[in-house]
Amino acid sequence: MKTRHTFDIFRQIGALFSNPLGAPDPARRLRNINQPERLAMTDFARASALHGFADYAASQHLDAQEMLALAGLPIDILEQSESLISYRKLVRLLNLCVARTGNPLFGLQFGLHQGIGILGPLLYLIRNAKTVGEALHELSAFYHLHSGANDVALETDGRYAQLSFTVLDDSIEDARQGVELAVGVGWQLMHMLLGKSWVAEALLLQGTPSGDPAAYKRLLGHTPQFNASSNAWLFNARLLEMPLSSADEALHRLIKQHLEALDDMSTQELPDHVQRLLRSLLPNGRVSIEQIADLMMLSSRSLQRYLADEGTSFQQLLDKTRQGMAKRYLTDSSISMTQLASMLGYSDLSAFSRAFQRWFGLSPKNWQTRCLPKKPRKLHLRH
Repeated sequence: MKTRHTFDIFRQIGALFSNPLGAPDPARRLRNINQPERLAMTDFARASALHGFADYAASQHLDAQEMLALAGLPIDILEQSESLISYRKLVRLLNLCVARTGNPLFGLQFGLHQGIGILGPLLYLIRNAKTVGEALHELSAFYHLHSGANDVALETDGRYAQLSFTVLDDSIEDARQGVELAVGVGWQLMHMLLGKSWVAEALLLQGTPSGDPAAYKRLLGHTPQFNASSNAWLFNARLLEMPLSSADEALHRLIKQHLEALDDMSTQELPDHVQRLLRSLLPNGRVSIEQIADLMMLSSRSLQRYLADEGTSFQQLLDKTRQGMAKRYLTDSSISMTQLASMLGYSDLSAFSRAFQRWFGLSPKNWQTRCLPKKPRKLHLRH
């Protein structure tokens, strides 16, 4: 049973971190490229950062899909937790929700609602650490795999330890809601690790209060120290020594080795990342390089240049993605040719048929006839 459990964990981690879109943050890998949009490339977070948004939005009398669309996020992104989204757009979403509800603590309350589910498979690493300190050190070391837009750090100074959260891109305006979301998630994480032993000494927040200071105390048990030099939970350093009852040393070692290997992957996976985005977006209509570049917070010219460095182009990747999707969908006879053409982003059936003929030298119908296994004929027995 333990072997099967380990397999299931690695399958889930692999789905998030080893596939093209779920590989270690392309932003992190691309930071070594000398390019003017370097800061913009830190603008990635995993869609698991929206964990629980539909339910929480409904509790606040909001339409989740409407709010996602207003923020410029795909309306089906909640079904794709392994995908990457723009952190800037995530912050925009939170600010729009604040404006729509009139609730200045929307981000904080959403973070408390989300809890540790936001961290996805990083939880497997954290829960199998030996101590609270080891868990938090490794959260800090691997947090960039969850979000390239932020930094989580653990520091100790004598009696106290500090778990801090920083938005790396100073150009993101009004990121306070994103910070307070992280504060709520941090409180839930410490409660998960320590249970009733979790007692904070203080909560530090940069800037002025988002809402009534008394509301923070009702939610967190603390009135924050505002206008602080960092955003951080401050607590007794002795808590770092507490053991975790769920620790599995062998499993922890395997997961850590796996993440370290993934962290070393190269920029050569950028084309695969673009293809994964294309596979996600094509069924919703036509997709352009401008749309993909916008999602990655790049200019289309820069994206094309990066792809050229890898020996390919956006059009080549688009054709390759469409070919693979066409062959897969043609094996499903329940989908009409007109539906398939639309799913691949073509304006009409004739445009799809011409492209298919160019790719394979056959019409879609002829390809089905020649390449798909024929169904066995049923025998009609006489009675």
